[in-house]
Amino acid sequence: MSQRILIVDDEDDIREFIGYNLTREGYDVYTASNGQQAIEEALRVHPHLILLDMMMPVMDGRQACETMRKMAELKDVMIVFLSAVQEEQCQIDSYDAGADDYITKPVSMRVLCSRVAAIMKRIKPVATTSIIIDSSSRAVTTPQGEFILPRKEFDILQLLFSEPDKVFTREEIFSRIWGGEVVVGDRTLDVHIRRLRRKLGDDVIVTYKGIGFKIVL
Repeated sequence: MSQRILIVDDEDDIREFIGYNLTREGYDVYTASNGQQAIEEALRVHPHLILLDMMMPVMDGRQACETMRKMAELKDVMIVFLSAVQEEQCQIDSYDAGADDYITKPVSMRVLCSRVAAIMKRIKPVATTSIIIDSSSRAVTTPQGEFILPRKEFDILQLLFSEPDKVFTREEIFSRIWGGEVVVGDRTLDVHIRRLRRKLGDDVIVTYKGIGFKIVL
């Protein structure tokens, strides 16, 4: 599988130009035009590297970086600022927000591609049990293929996926997924978990007897 790069910049021509050159280098390229879109796209495609502009509308790069670093799903993604802002304090702020590197624009494509290649060598291989979820279509991509899940199954998986290190109790799952709907029994939850395991693998969701469930990525 090709390595995935998310380019985040509010300038269409910059996204297109950088994307074209990185695609030629063999990377799978995705784009976003502001920080909020970057977070949504990163959760969808799980990039290996995010090239992030600093000054953008809706949510700037620093805010986006800080937010993504707090998300378990994105905490290990390489984030590199690619910005025309050259002030020293701005660069210091980017590292404080969790950035791995800072590249100032303008930069030649040869140099940028070389820097990206060097960064990619530092990235640990992604585990073969990785799962990518798409909230808009309820699609789940695994090494075994792609599945479109029924709403409740998808909601349960997305909840477990939101905090991979946490054991969600049955009571919490009922409250978060069914809320004020008609009361359902334990068997209903067990049926949904069993169906998820059939599609994703038996070892993806671990049962803590008498407590609840946890996802293992």
